[in-house]
Amino acid sequence: MFKIFFILSLGTLLFAKYDNCVFKNKDYTDVCNSAVKNGVSYEYANKFLLSYFKTKKFDEISYKYLQPKYIKTHKKNEKKANNVLVKYVPDMITHLKEYAEVYDFTEQKYGVNREIIAAILIKETRLGKIKPTHDAFIVFNTLVIRTEPNSPREKWLLNMGKTNMASIITHCYKKGVKPEECNLPSSYAGAVGIPQFMPNSFVYAEGYKTEIADLTKMEDAIISASKFLHKKADFSELIDWNKIPDIVTIESKWYDYEFENENASLVYEQNSKSGKTYDCFTCEKQELAYLREYTKKIMRYNNSSNYAIGVMRLAHDAHVGLKNGSN
Repeated sequence: MFKIFFILSLGTLLFAKYDNCVFKNKDYTDVCNSAVKNGVSYEYANKFLLSYFKTKKFDEISYKYLQPKYIKTHKKNEKKANNVLVKYVPDMITHLKEYAEVYDFTEQKYGVNREIIAAILIKETRLGKIKPTHDAFIVFNTLVIRTEPNSPREKWLLNMGKTNMASIITHCYKKGVKPEECNLPSSYAGAVGIPQFMPNSFVYAEGYKTEIADLTKMEDAIISASKFLHKKADFSELIDWNKIPDIVTIESKWYDYEFENENASLVYEQNSKSGKTYDCFTCEKQELAYLREYTKKIMRYNNSSNYAIGVMRLAHDAHVGLKNGSN
C-alpha cells in the first residue's frame, strides 16, 4: 500500500504544473513573485525554491557572522585591514600595468580612476587571490528562514535576503542553468566574484569584449566595478589627485576622530532614511570638500567610512607609484 502511495506521490511531483507562486512560507511566495516579475517562468522559480540542495541546506557560519556583534567587530577590523593592505600597493601597480588596456577602455567609458578600482579589488579579494567558500543562495536562504522581523534591522535583513534570492534565481534562469547547478561561490555575506557584487548588483555586471559578464574574470571585474560606481554613484569624472590633501595624515586624523566620537562618519551628517545624525569628520572643512565628494561615491560601493578612506589611501599610493615608475 505504501509503495503504491509513493509511486502516486512521485508521479504527482514529476508531472506537477507550476502556474502560481503559492508557498506555505510567505517569504518564498514573495521571492517567487519577484523572480517571475523579472521574467522567470513559474516552473523554474518553483523548482528552485523546492530544491533540497538550495533551500534545505543552511549556512550556520554565515548566519553567525551576519549578527550585530560580529558586524561591529568587522567594522573595527577594517582599520587593521587598511594598514595591512598598504604592503600590497606594489601588487596593485603590477596589476595596473598588466591590465592597462582594460583600464584605458573603462576610464574612457565610465570616468572612474583605475587606481580606485584596483584599490577596491585589493580590499575585496586581494585581486582575486582570496577564494570564496560559501554559496550565495544558501547564505540568503538561511538569512530569510532564520530572521524574525522584530526590529528595523531584521526587517531590512529579511527584505535584503529575499531580493537577493530573487536576483540569483533570475540570473541562473537567464543563463539557462538548472536550479541544482546554480552555484555561486560567495563570501559569508553572499557577495560574488572578484569585485564582490551582491546578486542585486548583477545588473551592473559587464563583460570586456563579451556579451555575458563573468565576475571571476579580472577583465570583467574591472569593467563591472567601474560601471557600478558610474551608474550608482555618478562617478563620471576622474579624480585630480593634485587636489587631494596629504591622504596619509588625513587617514590618521580620521582614525583618531573615530575613536573619540562614537557616532563618527567620514562624510555624512545624517542618514537620509533613518534620520540618525553623525559626527561628520569632513563636513565644514573646506579643504576636505573635494575629498569628501569622491569618498561619498566610494561609499556607495561599501558604506563603511574605514573602507572608503582605505580605498582612497591605497589608490593614492598606487597613483604615486605609477607616476614614479615603481614596480
